[in-house]
Amino acid sequence: MGWFRRSRKKQTQPVEQVDLWTICPSCKAHIYKEEWAKALMVCAKCGFHDKLTCHERVACTVDEKSFRELDRDIKPRDHLKFSDAKSRYADKAKETTEELGINEAILTGRATLNGIPIVLGVMDFRFIGGSLSSGVGDKIYLASDYALRHKRPLILFSASGGARMQEGIVSLMQMAKTCAGISRLNKAGIPYISVLTNPTFGGVSASYAMVGDLNIAEPGALIGFAGRRVIEQTIKQTLPPDFQTAEYLLAHGFVDRIVPRSEMKDLLAKVLCYGRRGKPPCKP
Repeated sequence: MGWFRRSRKKQTQPVEQVDLWTICPSCKAHIYKEEWAKALMVCAKCGFHDKLTCHERVACTVDEKSFRELDRDIKPRDHLKFSDAKSRYADKAKETTEELGINEAILTGRATLNGIPIVLGVMDFRFIGGSLSSGVGDKIYLASDYALRHKRPLILFSASGGARMQEGIVSLMQMAKTCAGISRLNKAGIPYISVLTNPTFGGVSASYAMVGDLNIAEPGALIGFAGRRVIEQTIKQTLPPDFQTAEYLLAHGFVDRIVPRSEMKDLLAKVLCYGRRGKPPCKP
């Protein structure tokens, strides 16, 4: 019964399995990863806009190879020597930096958008929940200062859970500092466009994210200050199903427009062109 015996021949190496599919976090539809990437991580079935990294957002917003990072060396500062039961804040920040390859929860730089010079800031939710820290506040203020000195429009993409509690009152002070920087742009007549993505909460929504000359939101983005559960427990009422969505905020006058991700770059270019009277024509 030799045919029961295991062959002594060397087994061939197994073929590497390639994962071709991704699953929409909203409707659970299976989508080819290649199609998912081409659609900028927007589900073709339900329209869900998934989170983008800061580098992915830059790539789909500005002209190719035009982005130059500003203030790269700014990192989290552990003013309070904070630690909890799990780890020290300084260690957590260092680990996150090494994992993601970015030093803070926002990437800022200068670039062109359809040939128009701009200053861009993009928050990354992966970095401690996109929380507002002293480092984030510094980078936004310095970006606004660069925009002021070089007379370039400022565009900020927000994605945040709120203030970084590990920095205490220092984090909260960034709300005033960032708004002060943007106020200088307003006085100089330099446009500031705020784009709110999912999610935008806490001190970010209560400061620079909602004071744009134009406040734009992506479809379905959750935007607010406190979370839904906290509000319901406080007021002892059940909130509407669409409460704190971009669509709810548009209906109640808190944002100016909802723009799908695929149309965002063109819309921003049109807005910027509108304010360029007397300057060289925009790139088509």
